[in-house]
Amino acid sequence: MKIIKKIVCRRGAALIISMIFVLIFSALAVSMATMSGTNLQLAENQRKADCTRACAESGIEIIRFWSNPVSIPGTTAPELRFGQIASSFQSAASGISNITLDCDSSSITVPSVPLNSANGQSFYASITPKPTVADPNALQLNVTGTYGSLAKTIRVKYDFGTRQHTVFDFGVATRGPLELWGNIELGGVNISVESDVYVVSENSNLALSIIGNSQIAGDVHITNPLATVDLQGGQAAIGGETVPEAYDHVFTGIDPVEFPVPDPGYFEHYVVEDINYPSTETTFDNIRIPPNTNPNFSGGVTLRGIVFIETPNVVTFGGGINIIGIIVGNGDLNDNSGTNEIIFGGAVNSSPVSALPPEFGELKNETGTFLMAPGFKVSFGGNFHTLSGAIAANGIEFYGDAGGTIDGSVINYSDEPMILSGHNDLLFNRSETTQVPAGFVPEIVLQYDPASYSESPF
Repeated sequence: MKIIKKIVCRRGAALIISMIFVLIFSALAVSMATMSGTNLQLAENQRKADCTRACAESGIEIIRFWSNPVSIPGTTAPELRFGQIASSFQSAASGISNITLDCDSSSITVPSVPLNSANGQSFYASITPKPTVADPNALQLNVTGTYGSLAKTIRVKYDFGTRQHTVFDFGVATRGPLELWGNIELGGVNISVESDVYVVSENSNLALSIIGNSQIAGDVHITNPLATVDLQGGQAAIGGETVPEAYDHVFTGIDPVEFPVPDPGYFEHYVVEDINYPSTETTFDNIRIPPNTNPNFSGGVTLRGIVFIETPNVVTFGGGINIIGIIVGNGDLNDNSGTNEIIFGGAVNSSPVSALPPEFGELKNETGTFLMAPGFKVSFGGNFHTLSGAIAANGIEFYGDAGGTIDGSVINYSDEPMILSGHNDLLFNRSETTQVPAGFVPEIVLQYDPASYSESPF
């Protein structure tokens, strides 16, 4: 303190001290200005980097938008799938003036797409097959965003997958209307949702009619937004409730659900021989029924493995037939004429292919299907304990006392009405259905893999 006082008391000391403080504050000001300029430059660089990334992400989102509707028939050969993706993308881009695609057998290229020409913002992209041993169906998407002289590349992966929601999520699924006459009950073995019904009914607004005391334990889902439902009879019920509450269990205008393509040819390699008809044999293994055979299998006959029916044919199964295998009709999926028929006129005993003897080999693993007959009308007139798998045909009818448990779904590919009449109970057991039944080919879709996202440098 004494020293400071002495300095202060001296003439001119205040000026020196002031100059010192001016220099200090000037240095601080210069430092702050320098730091501010640096921070401003850092912020500008960050803004440009974010804009560059945003340009790349814009390209990612456009490709994702194009990939969502991509649907490839499951029967398409692997080497042809990439071409179908290219065609789908070209169709999606056809109405956009500033986007063009260059496609060949090995790549799909999106040349530079301007986003903001004044700032030099754009993106370009490429999609190429990137198969690996672990993932032979992978596709790699590289999208590069630009902002002036800056560039940022984002890499993601797409896989070929199958559509998750199909008609096998329902007990009954029909392209045409559904009609229930008499005393019909559709129920679930475990829970009521196993008997849910799906109806397309594009050509008829009357999608569901229940006449009599018929009941559907589950809900009814209809694609046609203009669909109507006609419930007649004091006990006609849906979702466990009668009129008027029953209508609360009917949902119209729902999104379409996939009908997987039946592929009868999938089972043909299991066929051992053509049937020699008429025959005195009572057991047939992996047989083919040639065109115009029109056999009538009477009681006591046992059919094991594949029964492969070629067109034209009318095949009749009388009462007391034992089936340990799969009935396959090799018809046209677009044939709704009813010319080809499979008739179950009496009681049927069914067991899954897994119950076959060991000598049937890999066929024992082809589970989930009891009858696949595109282009055939199928009718059931007798009861059964259990039908061991899904039933699919172009026209399906249950009449008389037909009824029992079905371990799968009933699928009608025809636009004609599916009719259930008489006095029968159909109970659906779908609790074991964890995959598409054997022989059905689901649509192939593109699935984005978010875990594969990475930014350059990779």
